[in-house]
Amino acid sequence: MIYLDYNATTPVDERVISKILPFFSMQFGNAASAHPYGRKAHEAVENARSRIARSMGADPSEIIFTSGATESCNLAIKGVLETYRSKGRHIITVTTEHPAVLDTCKWLEQKDAELTYLPVNSAGMIDLKVLETAIRPDTVLVAVMVANNETGVIQPFRRIGELCHKKGVLFFTDATQALGKLPIHVLNDNIDLMAFSGHKIYAPKGIGGLYVRRKNPRVRLSEQIHGGGHEKAMRSGTLNVPDIVGLAEALSICKDPREVQSLQNIQSLRDRLEHALTKLPGVQVNTDRETPRLGHVSNLRFEGTIGRQLLGRLNPDIAVSSGSACSTASNEPSHVLLAMGLSEDQARSSIRFSLGRFTTEQDITTAILKVTDAVRDLSGR
Repeated sequence: MIYLDYNATTPVDERVISKILPFFSMQFGNAASAHPYGRKAHEAVENARSRIARSMGADPSEIIFTSGATESCNLAIKGVLETYRSKGRHIITVTTEHPAVLDTCKWLEQKDAELTYLPVNSAGMIDLKVLETAIRPDTVLVAVMVANNETGVIQPFRRIGELCHKKGVLFFTDATQALGKLPIHVLNDNIDLMAFSGHKIYAPKGIGGLYVRRKNPRVRLSEQIHGGGHEKAMRSGTLNVPDIVGLAEALSICKDPREVQSLQNIQSLRDRLEHALTKLPGVQVNTDRETPRLGHVSNLRFEGTIGRQLLGRLNPDIAVSSGSACSTASNEPSHVLLAMGLSEDQARSSIRFSLGRFTTEQDITTAILKVTDAVRDLSGR
């Protein structure tokens, strides 16, 4: 099987595994314990926290460990709204956000929060002027992801952060798909809160983090998981020491110059895949080529071909998806593509290809042949 679904999850890098293994059986202490086993675990956690912070221009005290980006999004959005209740109940987000953000916002609407959902254009981009107009005196948070998980489209997050700070509003961004692939510096980019996850960057599932700015401005959060006051009383629970160590190692590997070069090679493979498949009748990229997007993602629309039929024809030879891995249980068309103006039929006929560190030239050659054959069979051409 050829794996082209790296946006859903990534295999754990062997270099990450080698760093993790000792913390399962040799250095297995609880990081909150005072004896030598606990102290060694605590040292490992704090070393990892420092490495992660350094990779994004943060202070170690600003990194809060969670179970993943979904929890981080919940903690950031709910935590801000509860803490800054006296200022207001208004949140601004975007119609193409991940369900971890949109479902959290919809739940808060039932609890008396006021939401503004910004539209996107046909390329998947927001309009900064529309955002500026939407900001009100009672706005407490703007939540816009760095890069979309389905299309790879990169929002102008630096300018969004600058606008938010100019208006005195907190800026939260979901960097799950972007961290390790794009240069992100939380201070230079005016980010106040940022969610990220390990399993998108070749670390294990079940580990993630939330950056929480501590000055200019200092961000305060109401905790969402109670019981022990861990992680500066923002997220209680025994720390997942092995995976925290793995998360730090994975981010460190992403910063290696050889991996930065690898990202360029991956984009070349993605471009080759797109160039070949868009030669087929009715196949289009679901954004325009001038729009900035992640170099490893391609969301293609196969007109006249039902995406799920094509997925079925490719399975089990090629692993791809029709959208977010968090929404695959639903038969509904992609909310991201619908927000970009596609019809339901067009959205259902779209497939996301996402490449990664272990994708080879031969993988792409084979994928092009198999997808081409499948499309021709289904379209009767």
